[in-house]
Amino acid sequence: MAELPEDEIRSALHRAADLAADYLVGVGDLPVTPSVVPGEIGALLPDEPPLDGEPMERILDDWKSLIVPGLTHWNHPRFFAYFAITGSAPGVAAETLAAAANVNAMLWRTSPVATELEERACDWLRRMVGLPEGFRGHINDTASIASLLALAAARHRLPGLDIRRRGLSGATAAPVVYASDQAHSSIDKAVLTLGLGLDHLRRLPSDERFRLRPEALERAVAEDRAAGRAPMAVVATAGTTSTTSVDPVEAIAEIAAREGLWLHVDAAYAGCAAVCPELRATMAGWERADSIVLNPHKWLFTPVDCSVLFVRDLDGWRDTFSVVPEYLRSWDDSVQLMDLGVQLGRRFRALKLWMVIRAYGVEAIRGAIREHCRLARSLAERIDAEPGFEVVAPVPFSTVCFRATPGGSAQEEDRFNERLLERVNASRRVFLSHTRLPSGLSQEGAPPDRFVLRLAVGNLKTTEDDVEEAWTSILRAARALT
Repeated sequence: MAELPEDEIRSALHRAADLAADYLVGVGDLPVTPSVVPGEIGALLPDEPPLDGEPMERILDDWKSLIVPGLTHWNHPRFFAYFAITGSAPGVAAETLAAAANVNAMLWRTSPVATELEERACDWLRRMVGLPEGFRGHINDTASIASLLALAAARHRLPGLDIRRRGLSGATAAPVVYASDQAHSSIDKAVLTLGLGLDHLRRLPSDERFRLRPEALERAVAEDRAAGRAPMAVVATAGTTSTTSVDPVEAIAEIAAREGLWLHVDAAYAGCAAVCPELRATMAGWERADSIVLNPHKWLFTPVDCSVLFVRDLDGWRDTFSVVPEYLRSWDDSVQLMDLGVQLGRRFRALKLWMVIRAYGVEAIRGAIREHCRLARSLAERIDAEPGFEVVAPVPFSTVCFRATPGGSAQEEDRFNERLLERVNASRRVFLSHTRLPSGLSQEGAPPDRFVLRLAVGNLKTTEDDVEEAWTSILRAARALT
């Protein structure tokens, strides 16, 4: 088998570039979500792979006829669900070139530019968000993996536990991790994966603004020490998934320092907002963390996946993960990226982050984030002013949590909001998501757990008109249901 002939390579890549450009330019004209049912796409795909190769022209024809009709368009300006993201043109171009280079950035010598560009791009980001020089950044796929690695490093640092040699079988006291009841589910998965057990993840109560209560952390640590357990780490969240609330990191850092806890800050969504000096103040105290994760693929216009993990003590971090067989031994004094996590194969993710920052520049990135926050605040004001609706959480960034309040029992109101979400999304003009929140800021007598709608602004193409269309769709659906 041989590679495609040069003329076919050029033809296929030129056409793929045109298809990608057409998609980026025209995605806003498409329905946000596809009109398909489970199994419908699979039924169109052959059960068996082809014995003989097919022409690239025919394969690329399926992009429009098969692939695009089945996409949920995360790159759509009216995609407001989860955390809206942008695969920008510079990032898409970089992904193409990274795929062409097809390097494995496990060692410096396996592609020197992949290692050194990653170090520089991460340091640019460190400067952009105002973190001190002591932090060193490297790129993982997602914040879920970054948080897993951070807790593994915290476990490695526990005194009296030789985790590398004896594992948890050598533990005389059960390690405990602390996080708020609003922390991301990836923390649960990390605790499961590391063998700590969910019984040793203390989910602490949040306050009326959905932030971890420092006094609850102090109390839990004291209880665990008295019970013979080993407090290990605390996860502070800067931009929770449901409400984007920011835990009081400064107060948590004080407790972590006093108690000898590893402090990991999950700033996957909101950390990128720190490129704006006026928003950086919300992260006060994160510079005292042992590790911090933020995702350029969430709010820095970089295609999925690109999650930057900043580490204070790189040597200690390396001690946690480094395993060097003879066939991977190096004699240069560079950082070997394979030593910074569990994966050996590493994509050239730094190229897209570097190209996005260069293409837009810091000022334009700040301007886009400020505009997203302005759009969210403006929408929140309109929701608060509309009879029959309420905003149920603060809006520190670009996500609005709200619900309809048509009256009736708690269960009836929840069901109304569920139907409202279904009706809005069924239009396929906009796409929202939901969460459930404790009563928090709502009126007295509200149920302890409420069905809440979320609208997150984050796409580079989103305009005031797009947000207006979403709000109009919500009002129209609510009136129809009423």
